[in-house]
Amino acid sequence: MSSTDASADTPTPSAPPKPGEVRIEVVTLPVSDVDRTKAFYEGLGWRLDIDFEPRPGVRAVQMTPPGSPCSIQLGVGLTTAEPGSAQGVFLVVTDIEAARGQLTEGGAEVSEISGEGSYASRATFSDPDGNGWVLQEVSERLPGR
Repeated sequence: MSSTDASADTPTPSAPPKPGEVRIEVVTLPVSDVDRTKAFYEGLGWRLDIDFEPRPGVRAVQMTPPGSPCSIQLGVGLTTAEPGSAQGVFLVVTDIEAARGQLTEGGAEVSEISGEGSYASRATFSDPDGNGWVLQEVSERLPGR
């Protein structure tokens, strides 16, 4: 399957879901210091979507990785989970070496790359609270994806 064929079946982030479609659009990260964590992700080049207080005691910051249809949300009063307890959140990239370099330049301490090949190449990093990310290279999609 060529990359053109795969992209024809992939909805764009702004396209409304089709009936029966389910999408993950936002993942909430539990953090202890909203401004410190916001600065960390801004340093990685993530877009700030919102930063607002919908009601007293609640602050929501939503950010999106470059090119991603899924965002993260962090803040105060959003979750009862302990700061740093989100683990194994995947960021899928087509060139893991380039992505690792960009994250490192942005201030993340990224592990060495392990494994070789599509779906097997991975590296990890954490935000200031310890929420854990897995960087995964997918250079060739499996059939049906």
